[in-house]
Amino acid sequence: MTTKQKQQGASRLIAEYQPRLRAFIRKRVPNKEDADDILQEVFYQLVKTDSPANPIEQVAAWLYRAARNQIINFGKKKREDELPYYQDDEGEIFNDLTEILFDADASAPSPETEYLRSLVWIELEKSLSELPPEQREVFEKTELEGLSVKEISEETGIPVNTLLSRKHYAILHLRRNLKELYFDIIQFPE
Repeated sequence: MTTKQKQQGASRLIAEYQPRLRAFIRKRVPNKEDADDILQEVFYQLVKTDSPANPIEQVAAWLYRAARNQIINFGKKKREDELPYYQDDEGEIFNDLTEILFDADASAPSPETEYLRSLVWIELEKSLSELPPEQREVFEKTELEGLSVKEISEETGIPVNTLLSRKHYAILHLRRNLKELYFDIIQFPE
């Protein structure tokens, strides 16, 4: 098969499958430009993979599988590239602030990191002081002292569900109070 014949075959396949494959990808990717990039990569992989020595027998199935894999890879890459952001349901704020507060790899932290760390501790202490004592206690014991809720329950005689509820309300309060600091930190110039 000559290069010209291969190009004509690829052009025919692209013309035949492009509209349906584009619609398939667009349903799964919110951004049109990203969907077009994925579609282009799928057809690039097709041209690169399909050869007389190793022909693709079920082209439609191959294209949709390749598109699905590219969408998955794109999603993973997108998550890796994005800056962290605040999400109530997933507690991103505490993951990021925990890294600042307890980063074990920071044997010689920079002055900026030390400053951020002190700011976070000050704001955390301030927010914790605003909590009712029972909410503060369960938060500090689980998050700062590393005790499990079950251990605290056995120690105090308070039911696990009550402790979990107190901790939940403490976290909601801290998220509200630390949200502005969190956004200031993620926008902090490096």
